[in-house]
Amino acid sequence: MGWRCPRLPALLLLLLVYTAATSAFTVCSYNVQRFNTEKATSSRVIHTLTRVLSRCDVALLQHVVDPDGKAVALLLKSLNRATDRYDDFHYDSVSSQSLGTSSKDMQKYVFIYRTQTVNVTAQYQYQGKQFVRPPFVIQVQSNKTAIKSFVLVPLHSDPDQAVKEINSLYDVFLDVSKKWNNKNVMFLGDFHASCAYVTKTTRKTIRLYKNSSFSWLIGDKVDTTVSDDTNCAYDRIVVHGEPFLKTIKPFSAKVLDIGKEFRLTRTKVMELSDHHPLRVELKSSAPFLRATPPWLLLSVCVILRSFLFPL
Repeated sequence: MGWRCPRLPALLLLLLVYTAATSAFTVCSYNVQRFNTEKATSSRVIHTLTRVLSRCDVALLQHVVDPDGKAVALLLKSLNRATDRYDDFHYDSVSSQSLGTSSKDMQKYVFIYRTQTVNVTAQYQYQGKQFVRPPFVIQVQSNKTAIKSFVLVPLHSDPDQAVKEINSLYDVFLDVSKKWNNKNVMFLGDFHASCAYVTKTTRKTIRLYKNSSFSWLIGDKVDTTVSDDTNCAYDRIVVHGEPFLKTIKPFSAKVLDIGKEFRLTRTKVMELSDHHPLRVELKSSAPFLRATPPWLLLSVCVILRSFLFPL
């Protein structure tokens, strides 16, 4: 009698191991446009936002207007509710204080993360006066990623000071990379880095553009806005250094068009935000499985099974 394929349980186990080991680590960024208690109590808004965040290992939320923390608490309750509709992860958050120069527009930076895959090892509120909302910086560690430890620097710039604030991110980089001895730094958020706020001429004055060690993963021609009236790359993801860049899954940095993805009307999308979420994937920490095609692993399984269980 000839060889048979491995039994189904063995195949399923191998596929599960391969999938778990090679699944990418996803970082997201989303300007949720005045996310407050009123939005958080809208079942439609919270449902859509939960669907977005359940795809991310760690996500930055900007424009969170939540002085008492009730809106974020409702969001975490939705993410952590007992259901298998989304995933089996538990989520937690860390956030800045309310930031801004006007009492009418105080905003928080909020990071939502999976506790099983992300460990927030440090946090730091930058104090530079060159920002309306200074970055609230965190350092994260994950055994799921090839890079292990890296720094996330958020920015929701003031539109009228976009060039100045984006340029000042270089000062933040110098500060935090020295503070934590970690140059694996990712900048992300709504920079207003396009259209009338940052032009081709003013872009040349920005150090994160001029310095080739910084890689802009979201291109200048990408539209990160929802409205048909705008076509601007306001929202960006930037990483420092070749080691960090090599751990980014190629072509994974992109806009998540939740209208198309979740089959929502533009009106429903705009209820949440006039910006699209951004996402980028980091490569897995398992070098052998990451470099080995599934068909080869399955072939090895077949051969081993033929020796272990001869017919």
